[in-house]
Amino acid sequence: MMRKLAYSVSEREHWISAAGGLLGILAVGWVSYFLLGKDPGTILIISSMGSSAVLLFAAPHSPMSQPWPVLGGHFVSAILGVVCAHWLAHDLTLAAALAVALSIAAMYSLRCLHAPGGATAIAAVLGGEAVNSLGYWFILTPVMLNVGVILLVAVLFNYPFEWRRYPQTWHRVIAERKTSFDLVHAAEEKTMIPHSDLVYALSQIDTFIDISEEDLQRIYALALGHSHPLPAEKATENPASKTAPDSA
Repeated sequence: MMRKLAYSVSEREHWISAAGGLLGILAVGWVSYFLLGKDPGTILIISSMGSSAVLLFAAPHSPMSQPWPVLGGHFVSAILGVVCAHWLAHDLTLAAALAVALSIAAMYSLRCLHAPGGATAIAAVLGGEAVNSLGYWFILTPVMLNVGVILLVAVLFNYPFEWRRYPQTWHRVIAERKTSFDLVHAAEEKTMIPHSDLVYALSQIDTFIDISEEDLQRIYALALGHSHPLPAEKATENPASKTAPDSA
């Protein structure tokens, strides 16, 4: 059941996501090559951009895919990675582990949890001499340069597809005005879960849920509004049983 729910998207969506990932990484590479030069030793793309591309183009509604988590997650993780690499240069294994742990804690505190940030923290520690030679410049180039480019591509790429509301905060009002969502909103008015109840339920689960409140409400409304008519033979089956309570 978990596998079916997680992958219940159309084949078209598979290829749109793949195309977005292709364009995103190509743009990051081209811009970095143009701005940072042709030196073979220059780091143009950090590996964590691949993970960010998956979120931005395959799961654009995810809270982890929104602009602040992407920007803040990579930024704080890069800083902590460089700091740990500098102060614990004698034990890179400990430095990498501490960089990831501190990044998770910092991203939670700053409300910018972005899974690829952990990979950025490790890259800052274990990236080798090419990364070490950059020092704190690693944070700006290539990390934030890569992040800025892939975010711009994500906004532009997802915009033509009206069901890909990215970033969600920009498209919330527009989405509510679309006539194609009229039935959904009508159902939401009757079945909306109060915000306080959602907060309470999530606090009882006590783990990060990778879905926005808006999408959770829409899923709930659509599920309740989805009806399955009974087959004719079941509708007419045992008519006496339906009148039994009245006769009593």
